[in-house]
Amino acid sequence: MVELADIFRRFADSYLSAYGAAMPASHRRAIADIIACRTQGLGGHLWRCDACSHEVFSYHSCKNRSCPKCHARQTEDWLEARRAEMLPTDYFHVTVTVPQGLRALLRANQRDGYALLMKAAADAIIELARDRSFVGGTVGVLAVLHTWTQQLAYHPHVHCLVTGGGVSDDGRDWHPARKAFLVPGTALAKLVRGKLKALLAHKRPDLIAPAAAWTKSWVVHITHWGQGEDAVLRYLARYVFRVAITNTRIVALDDRTVTIRYKQRKSARWRTCRMPGHEFVRRFLQHVLPKGLHKVRYSGLWHHSKRHRAAQARLLLELERTVPPAREPATSSDPKSDRQSAANAVEPRICPGCGRGHLVYIRKLTPKNALGP
Repeated sequence: MVELADIFRRFADSYLSAYGAAMPASHRRAIADIIACRTQGLGGHLWRCDACSHEVFSYHSCKNRSCPKCHARQTEDWLEARRAEMLPTDYFHVTVTVPQGLRALLRANQRDGYALLMKAAADAIIELARDRSFVGGTVGVLAVLHTWTQQLAYHPHVHCLVTGGGVSDDGRDWHPARKAFLVPGTALAKLVRGKLKALLAHKRPDLIAPAAAWTKSWVVHITHWGQGEDAVLRYLARYVFRVAITNTRIVALDDRTVTIRYKQRKSARWRTCRMPGHEFVRRFLQHVLPKGLHKVRYSGLWHHSKRHRAAQARLLLELERTVPPAREPATSSDPKSDRQSAANAVEPRICPGCGRGHLVYIRKLTPKNALGP
């Protein structure tokens, strides 16, 4: 199978020679990390079969957030942490898309532009939901930034998970959203647009956006998810840790071009797209975020300053339930010791060489001496 690292190994040197002087440090780092991921360049561990002496080298992952081979464990850890924060209520999925006229400005000013876009989306949802005509309380919003389409085109948008209800200002009452309705999409689109315009004017008055961007209708989609916290979380986790393209979507690679597959939105059918190697690298790198930029943000009830309100909301919702919640099995108070115990309880790995023996840990491999004694 062709991997993203294979494409970088073939085209990265020539791409860096042509455009490296103007590339951000985060782009260079992404290329280097993805090429080195799970190779001897990062070190790892050596295992040996106790039956046939077959050796298995297990190399470290790069942990770069743009790498398609990382984040499986991180996703599970994130899901486990979020389960404790989820409220037993309905949820809504809100998507806010930036119009074409603003995309060039955001791409040239990613650190401020992306942060303000996510803030505008979350603040608009919270403000509109507080209106008694809709929810009448403070909702929880988890916002995730995305910047790509299936063909890696630049398409900045924000995915938001929103609680289907909110807490009153005094914290005493829970106000549920009307069935399958959170807030009107048209009003939300106008409010997001206005808030982003105001935030940009305050934070970056030097940026001049096309006037049409503030008059054109923005695209906002609101989908009712219903109850089922685990299903909602797993759906959202795909957005939180998704990278611009996975290795499974890379179809072919030759000396000049890269072929990928993508799902056509209207027909829901898979198609293929072939492009020059440098064009693929360019498209991929435009979705590598600046170092330190948080692509996931918590607002409303889920903001760290409102955790006490979220706890009150959970209690109110539990009291309203007609059926008592199932009691969870007792767990250790130390997550680290739990993971260690689980690791110790796992059956020894079977040797891939003979299929009979077990792999025994031998030693750690360092990047400078990955294969030596």
